Amino acid sequence: MYATQAMTQLVPLAKELDENKVTPGVLGFIVFAVMAGGVWLLMKSMTRHMGKVNFEEAPERQPTAPAGQQSPASPAAHGE
Repeated sequence: MYATQAMTQLVPLAKELDENKVTPGVLGFIVFAVMAGGVWLLMKSMTRHMGKVNFEEAPERQPTAPAGQQSPASPAAHGE
């Protein structure tokens, strides 16, 4: 079937449509369903990735002084 033949068959159908009424139709439903499926897959993936995250904070490491020196915060450094 050629495009011109398809258009000549669809033109009478277009005249029957109410110009004041707009509906999404099947194409709108398909697009919505695909988008909803994509969002569901993204949420499932995000949940899986968030499960791998460790939320516990590691304690801060104190800088270690070389063997012959004392840290300035120790009482022996102040002569006490």
